[in-house]
Amino acid sequence: MSLPELDEAPAFLLECDSAVLGALQGHLALYKIRRKVKVEPCPELRVWAVLPSSPEDAGGAVPLWEQANGATILTRDPRTACMGWRLLTQEEGLALVPRGQLGDLRDYHRHRYRQGVPEGIRDLPPGVALPLESNLAFMNGVSFTKGCYIGQELTARTHHMGVIRKRLFPVQLSGPLPASGITPGTTVLMESGQVAGKYRAGQGDVGLALLRSEKIRGPLHIRTSESGQVAVTVSVPDWWPMATK
Repeated sequence: MSLPELDEAPAFLLECDSAVLGALQGHLALYKIRRKVKVEPCPELRVWAVLPSSPEDAGGAVPLWEQANGATILTRDPRTACMGWRLLTQEEGLALVPRGQLGDLRDYHRHRYRQGVPEGIRDLPPGVALPLESNLAFMNGVSFTKGCYIGQELTARTHHMGVIRKRLFPVQLSGPLPASGITPGTTVLMESGQVAGKYRAGQGDVGLALLRSEKIRGPLHIRTSESGQVAVTVSVPDWWPMATK
């Protein structure tokens, strides 16, 4: 399926971590149950993240240059306004965005880590990450009204009870970082030595940690293999619902 064919038949475009492309195709094929549904990759499409230049721009529209050849889709990132837009095109994406500046992929990851937005299997390891602890309900990632799906009963019950003791929080790391970075799964400690949670993943001095919500206010730190300490500062994203702050 290419973009020009979208007008010819009902279709959905699904973005995923390239590391699990094969597994996702197999999973979707398992559930199509004799329906005439074709599931196939679209290697001809380029996916661009168009990030707002400032928080004030996040709610505005991004105009595109008129494109005579090829088709283009510009859609808001469904997770949160601060993640801007997704641009899907067969052309060079930067040429379509007036006053756009090409950033490094690391810039994109640092931006989303600062905003507390997990993505891919590093941040959301299969079989480990739970939807509500990963804040997917804040990002249009969980439906509480659709029909049955695997894990629905537990997810819905936890949601309606309103008791989610741990969440993925954006964290800032301060201090001498190991050359290889902080290892995923490293324990995050309180000043008393009590465990507050675990570091999940990150880029440089920013990342995500799965922490108990009642323990994020006090001084936190990570012990490194070099017998040092890295201070961990937790923030609560502005875009989260007020009830969680």
